[in-house]
Amino acid sequence: MGSLVVPARPSPFAFQPARTALLMIDMQRDFLEPGGFGEALGNDVSRLRAAIAPCRALLDMAREAGLFVIHTREGHRADLSDAPSAKLERSPPEKRIGACGPMGRILVRGEPGHDIVPELAPLPGEPVIDKPGKGAFYQTDLELMLRNRSIASLVVAGVTTEVCVHTTIREANDRGYRCLVPGDACASYFAEFHEVGLRMIAAQGGIFGSVTTSAEIRAAFMAAADRTEGTTA
Repeated sequence: MGSLVVPARPSPFAFQPARTALLMIDMQRDFLEPGGFGEALGNDVSRLRAAIAPCRALLDMAREAGLFVIHTREGHRADLSDAPSAKLERSPPEKRIGACGPMGRILVRGEPGHDIVPELAPLPGEPVIDKPGKGAFYQTDLELMLRNRSIASLVVAGVTTEVCVHTTIREANDRGYRCLVPGDACASYFAEFHEVGLRMIAAQGGIFGSVTTSAEIRAAFMAAADRTEGTTA
């Protein structure tokens, strides 16, 4: 499959599927399910759950097309030695990272709440990056994985738009990766943060990347597949 072009803001986004990875950011039970860390902080998790179906559609498309798929999870070691005190102390003691919640210790690796929601469960062979911070590059081997695959472009989806998704895109931009963000496959607990976060990405000629929809990405791949079938018929 050759280069594809996806309609996007601020301009069409051209990329080579063989050098593109789908990065699914932090679609974890602690953030998306009732009883998790997100709800404990007073958030409406249904806002994040709206991104599950578009993310699943992207996953299905990426798997069929053979894209490199990577999942991330934010969380910490059981002894919390990798969690800065400023991060731990920002919530009341009963709602802090490491505290016991309905899905185990909050945002601790290996606990049920730390895992990815069943609808988006990784397949064998799809790497899962466990990260201690907001950005997927910080204190992880993500960049090594991407360089080993000669990846040049990233399709970045997940939650939350203005925090972990935005931080990862900014990190990727500084490292020379071109980022395409399907806005409907991202979500925030705050509608205004989601909207402004997407606008910030595409502002000033795409200062951090380009913004599109999951449907536009799928349509580009389907059109390319149809062309390929027509050529080989």
